[in-house]
Amino acid sequence: MTNPLLDLAALPRFSSIRPEHVTPAIQQLIDENRTLIAQLCEAPGTPGWDTLVVPITEAGERLGRAWGVVGHMHSVMDTPEWREAYNAILPEVSRFYAETGHNLKLFEKYKALHASPEFATLTAVRQRILDHELRDFRLCGAELPDDLKPRFQDIQEAQSALAAKFSENLLDATNAHAEWIEDETALEGLPDDVRATARSAAERADKPGWKLTLQMPCYLPVMQYSDNRELRARMYRAYATRASEFGPAALDNGPLIGQILALRFEEARMLGYRHFAETSLVTKMAESTDQVLAFLRELADKARPFAERDLHDLHEFARATLGLDTVEPWDMTYVSEKLRQARYAFSELEVKQYFPQPKVIEGLFRVARALYGIDIVPDTAEKWDPDVDFYRVERNGSTIGHFFLDLHARETKRGGAWMDSACARQRTPHGVQTPVAYLVCNFSGPGANKPATFTHDDVQTLFHEFGHGLHHLLTRVDELAASGIHGVEWDAVELPSQFMENFCWEWDVLSGMTAHVDSGAPLPRELFDKMIAARNFQSGMQTVRQIEFSMFDLRLHSEIDPLDGMVAIERVMELLDEVRNEVAVIIPPAWHRFPHSFSHIFAGGYAAGYYSYKWAEVLSADAFEAFEETRSDGGSVLSAATGQRFWDEILAVGGSRPSMESFKAFRGREPSVDALLRHNGMVTT
Repeated sequence: MTNPLLDLAALPRFSSIRPEHVTPAIQQLIDENRTLIAQLCEAPGTPGWDTLVVPITEAGERLGRAWGVVGHMHSVMDTPEWREAYNAILPEVSRFYAETGHNLKLFEKYKALHASPEFATLTAVRQRILDHELRDFRLCGAELPDDLKPRFQDIQEAQSALAAKFSENLLDATNAHAEWIEDETALEGLPDDVRATARSAAERADKPGWKLTLQMPCYLPVMQYSDNRELRARMYRAYATRASEFGPAALDNGPLIGQILALRFEEARMLGYRHFAETSLVTKMAESTDQVLAFLRELADKARPFAERDLHDLHEFARATLGLDTVEPWDMTYVSEKLRQARYAFSELEVKQYFPQPKVIEGLFRVARALYGIDIVPDTAEKWDPDVDFYRVERNGSTIGHFFLDLHARETKRGGAWMDSACARQRTPHGVQTPVAYLVCNFSGPGANKPATFTHDDVQTLFHEFGHGLHHLLTRVDELAASGIHGVEWDAVELPSQFMENFCWEWDVLSGMTAHVDSGAPLPRELFDKMIAARNFQSGMQTVRQIEFSMFDLRLHSEIDPLDGMVAIERVMELLDEVRNEVAVIIPPAWHRFPHSFSHIFAGGYAAGYYSYKWAEVLSADAFEAFEETRSDGGSVLSAATGQRFWDEILAVGGSRPSMESFKAFRGREPSVDALLRHNGMVTT
């Protein structure tokens, strides 16, 4: 047990884990799994749950937990050493999972158990798990002829390597660009905390002046507040062309996109599907690409008039107030912020001063306590960075789970925000293994003598990821394959996270989680009322933008056939133009390279599934409406009774039953789009 990655009896030993531990540990666990699977495949007789599923689950979890730590470090500590260690063993990991997925002998064992008399005696959860196992074997090529399996395995390995490379290129391209400012007048309009961070970045590089980067805590404020139009234009172009042919060839994601799409198409055809989108939907709530496209187009039709009005208002304001006859793409965010301030008499910067990190965290935990009766208390554990916090989740003194909280941006940390599992709930011979989650964001850090402060968008992001965390932590399912988010349809997995965002717009929630970073005064009700009035500011444009991404993703994976093992990046860009011409109201410059940074579909799990955000948003808005219905005039939505029902019917059941059944058990009916349209102000009254 000298290798800390093999110590799975406790939390990860981050202070001891080193890149050199990766290959020996992961290879050993793969070998152990291979040996076990070979023994089970050769075992005589009909297998049972305890003799087949249990040992494979236990061995698979040991590998999954160790590899999860490695993947986590690759995301939050992407140093050259960790990147090399991750990529060195990645092909072997991909090979193992691919060969296991299309192991016909193992597939036959699962089919034998499914057809045996024991199946009828299993719980409904175990029966569902077995149904999914058979489905997944088929999706992994178990029924392919033996002569095709090597090619199918090569496809899986290549896709894993290309996805990792896509993410690395994007991170490297993001970090490669910097704007070095020596004349402070060029920073006119930028908030003080952004200037201070930029000054510190320059000092760390032993350079004078200020260093502006493409990392979101810097890039977004520049686009939103900088009065320097030339600076905004340079930053916009650098951000829009990251990891493309406009930069170093070694970081160009264009060829990777072509290879990834071709491999996905080939995989789908080998499995008997027309295209990859059809393959992707097998594990989702939606039944067909036509159904999803109809859903997106219906939403686009409802949103487009509001989006066109938003854009008209923006151009009119730019002309009349800012003297801009032409609004360039790098002006959009800047003009929008000026319009917001003029229309609602407040700025995001003003609001940000009322959300210091300690008060926000305290308020977030208070919401969880009010809804679910849980307590979240600081705890101790080894961490990968001193900035990380660790918490224990309790109810009535009993531990439910734990989570790590990593909130601030770092150069070695990939962008975005996410929740991931360190380990999941399951019942073992030694008792219940409680779940542990990673909650990761990329907010700006603290100042020299002040805590970090969050924008209201940051607060929503935190609530969103915490919703994912609660889904993982509050499960009551004892079977690993269905606990937490496991087994949940991909287009329903965003329900608990988007649901939590709604509480960020409630006075009784926000009023208790604010304190001005300088004076300590709470958020004034007058300012909150302005925020509410501005809540749906440009919601039409935001909605059609999300529909644009979703439709592009779905059509990309259903309409483009590869040629000679590649999909031309030119065809990808043509398709994006077609989608924009159908649903968008803002058309970016021809040199904009959005696909090259679309990590969700090329380096994440959202391929042919990005629509899930809007699909699940319908579910989450409708679910939150149940809380709105419980309050009397001016009352609170923090209903413990409704929260308990949400826990019982949504969070607790995980993937143990279809998500539509869970939703109907909570709401008493199927979901309706009405609440989403109302929440987004897209109703005509």
